[in-house]
This record gives sequence, structure tokens and C-alpha cells, in this order.
Amino acid sequence: MKAITCTKYGSPEVLQIKEVEKPTPKDNEVLVKIYASVVSPVDCAFRKGEPFISRLFTGLLKPKNDISGFAISGEVESVGKEVRSFKKGDHIFAATMFGAYAEYICLQEKEALAMKPTNVNFGEAAAVCDGALTALPFLRETANIQRGQKVLVNGASGSIGTYAVQLAKHYGAEVTGVCSTQNLELVKSLGTDKVIDYTKEDFTKNGKTYDVIFDTVGKSSFTRCKSSLNQRGVYLSTVLTFPIMFQMLWTSKIGRKKAMITFTGLRSTSEKTKDLLFLKELIEEGKLKSVIDRYYQMDQIAEAHRYVEKGHKKGNVPITLDHTVIV
Repeated sequence: MKAITCTKYGSPEVLQIKEVEKPTPKDNEVLVKIYASVVSPVDCAFRKGEPFISRLFTGLLKPKNDISGFAISGEVESVGKEVRSFKKGDHIFAATMFGAYAEYICLQEKEALAMKPTNVNFGEAAAVCDGALTALPFLRETANIQRGQKVLVNGASGSIGTYAVQLAKHYGAEVTGVCSTQNLELVKSLGTDKVIDYTKEDFTKNGKTYDVIFDTVGKSSFTRCKSSLNQRGVYLSTVLTFPIMFQMLWTSKIGRKKAMITFTGLRSTSEKTKDLLFLKELIEEGKLKSVIDRYYQMDQIAEAHRYVEKGHKKGNVPITLDHTVIV
């Protein structure tokens, strides 16, 4: 089978398409033919090995896993003899630890996979396993979001931000989205109560305060946002840095305002599966949608990474692993 491999840190050109051995499912595994994955800022960061702290997870000198990618959707091609929840032909979506940039992958039945929502295509489903599966635990568990709270989402037009806006509205919050001029209408369409154009206004200096500030793009800091938090307010960041780790530890002991981060990739597979099923229900009820910027094919992976790491994409950027499937 074909796979996109990364054997050293560097520019998008380190990503190479190679022929590798097609996996064979064990008794408790399903073999999935992958139709779509996504390219996220995390994928780009792991490819570059930056920030350096990320190498604690990916490998100090070179990537520990040759095949990257964390979100997939596709079709079950075969199942092991002990598998009971899935069968050949099922359309699924899943969150993986690695290995999504390939034509096939084997997943244990108890890993974070579920039947794909019936009303979305494969690209839209794969995107859920990245942005939505990140935004949900940040808001629900870490911030303990409550009806009536004021929530600001910085980076509201991105892969995590577009889902964060919709989920915060689902939980009854008053939501302010921060984005660039060209994305104002998109963010408004997601249900925000207010939108701030960061090219014209600094939300940390306008005197407004919030119960939750969710920085989905790592462009702010707890120190900068502290005065914009209400008492007992929570600052969330999806970008792992030494400062945010220090602030998280410091504010856990001192003060009412908290800086917090969630290691969503380290959550248990059972937790992720429950979240996938919850998100599937919201999608099928028309309460949550994926925003797709553009699609790339497998042989355009370097171009896709270059586009994503510019930091201006809208929503999600899926890649198609099977050119015969219309995503």
C-alpha cells in the first residue's frame, strides 16, 4: 500500500510517499481502507519537531512513527474473528495515535472509532476527529462550561475554533469569536453572538471580560488575557509551550483565575469513543457541522502542509487517500 512517511524533522519536503506493507488485522482488529484524513497545525508542528517540547511525544532526534496523521474516515475492509461491533463495508470515522496518512490502517475494536455520521462525507467526518474531538473536552471537562457564561474563542475560524464556537453555543454560552476581516461572515454563520476583527481591535484591551477565553491558535497568553477574565475565569490554550505549562501549575495553587491545558491525545480510547458518538448525534441532528476550506489529494501532501502552516485556513483541510472516492 501507499503511505506518506516522515523519517526526519523538517520542511514539507520531508514527507515522502512510499510503498509499505499492507497491515493484516489481528483477531481483535478491523482493517480500514482510509478514504480521508486531515492536515492540522499539530501535524505540521510534529513534522517540524517544533516547539521542541513536542519531541517528548514524537521523538527527540527523529519521528518515532514514520506514518503521521491522527484522524481518519473510511470503510471497513475486513475484521478479526473476535470483532463484534463492526463488519465489512461499515463506514467509520476514528481518532488514531498515528498512521492516518496511509491507504490502510488496523485499529483495535475498542479504539476510538465509531460509525460515520450518515449526513456528512468522508472529509467532513475525518475533520470531526481532529477539531471537534479537541474542542469538546476543553470546553466540557476542562472549563466546565455552563449555560449563560461568556465565552471568547480566539481563532474562531480555524479547525478547532469553528467547532468550539458551535459547541459553546450548544451548551448555552454567549459566544464571542475572534478572527480576521475575511472570516467575519463565516464565524457569524456559526452562531456567534459577537465577532471581533483582530486586525482592528485587541480583545484584551477593550474592557470586556469573559468566563472562558479559549485560545485555539496559540496567539495570546494567560498573562495578556488575565485582565479580560472574570473572577474564577479560565484561560484555555491548545498549544503546548513551557510558559503555559508553568502558568497552569502556578495558577492551580495561587489565584482564582486559571490557565489550563488538556492533553486530548492522551485521553482514554473509551472517552474518545463516547465523544465521537456524542458528536455523531449532534451532526446527524444538524447541530454541528464541519467547515472545509479545501481538499488535497495524497500526492499533494507537501502542498497541503505548506498551506496549513501559513495559518490562514478556514476550518479544516482534508486529504483524500483514495482518489476514486468522492469525499
